[in-house]
Amino acid sequence: MKHFFTHSQAIVESEQIGEDTRIWAFAHILPNAVIGSNCNINDHTFIENDVILGDNVTVKSGVYIWDGVRIENNVFIGPNVTFTNDLRPRSKQYPTQFLKTVLEEWVSIGANATIIAGNTIGKYAMIGAGSLVTKNIPNNTLWYGNPAKFKGYICNCGEKLSNELLCSACNKQYLLEDEVIVEQH
Repeated sequence: MKHFFTHSQAIVESEQIGEDTRIWAFAHILPNAVIGSNCNINDHTFIENDVILGDNVTVKSGVYIWDGVRIENNVFIGPNVTFTNDLRPRSKQYPTQFLKTVLEEWVSIGANATIIAGNTIGKYAMIGAGSLVTKNIPNNTLWYGNPAKFKGYICNCGEKLSNELLCSACNKQYLLEDEVIVEQH
């Protein structure tokens, strides 16, 4: 007995689907994809074979997740986000291995953003709608534009930090250590 929901109009070929995950109409998940628990896979999505989604991941409508993409726990992927997995695509010519793209825990990607293959987006980072990500993104940072540019630091709760790296919503204080933001304890 399966412990996840599949809409009658979805095609789910994988048996590696976590408990309480919901897969909606017109989603197609290939046989070797791994989907965690309590995920929400919206309408009109496609998830290829060499893809791993962690727990509590939201994939909004119109997202195609190609081979080589790794999505950790609690990630939000907005509508029509585009992933690539080949920097030099040609019809009927395939690389021996696709580039790995990693979205670390609690990343949020805004609608219509494009993530170029081979990049890592750090924990709690936020990518604005319509952005083009062409390089690695450090944790707890806000990026947007085409190409995406650094616009500030983000608290784990999602609020933008002040210039003093203090969150006005939850009062967490952060520090910069070797150009990496860390929570002050």
